[in-house]
Amino acid sequence: MISTSEFRNGSKIELEGNPYVIVEFLHVKPGKGGAFVRTKLKSLKTGSIIERTFRAGEKLDVPDLEEKEVQYLYSTGEDYFFMDTKIYDQSSLNANQLGDSKNFLKENMVIKVLYHRGNPIGIELPIFVALMVAKTEPGIRGDTASGGSKPATLETGATIKVPLHINEGDVIKVDTRTSEYIERVK
Repeated sequence: MISTSEFRNGSKIELEGNPYVIVEFLHVKPGKGGAFVRTKLKSLKTGSIIERTFRAGEKLDVPDLEEKEVQYLYSTGEDYFFMDTKIYDQSSLNANQLGDSKNFLKENMVIKVLYHRGNPIGIELPIFVALMVAKTEPGIRGDTASGGSKPATLETGATIKVPLHINEGDVIKVDTRTSEYIERVK
């Protein structure tokens, strides 16, 4: 059990049988009436964000979550297959469960899969991944690193904005949380 006084950003709670992570919380003590905690919760299953208010001191369940290190193997249409690196057991997730994370999956990449009550519900990618630029418009003479940006399609099929000096075949570092270009990898 977790009390509202123990809420922190990133804490995980179970609400109506579903796991949530606390994105934001605010303890409120009005002039009259009891104190309460206003929260924004992100569903670990669907990624949707809801707002909930709890009475001060209210206790909530901690979800039964387990993280396993797995290796991404391949995808077939909407299904993505992973192998547990310790017991070599295979599991799959569909494109809806992966959300935008699927745009940065590269074969043989080692990631973490989050399980709720034994069922896989999502993945956790490394914060930064190195991916090759598969397609982009060629740079124009005189372009600098501080110039504008252009769209580039990565080897995984994701499209992000990159500086004008980036060319096809370049390997770049991408932030998986924001889908933003960080730097060119040497």
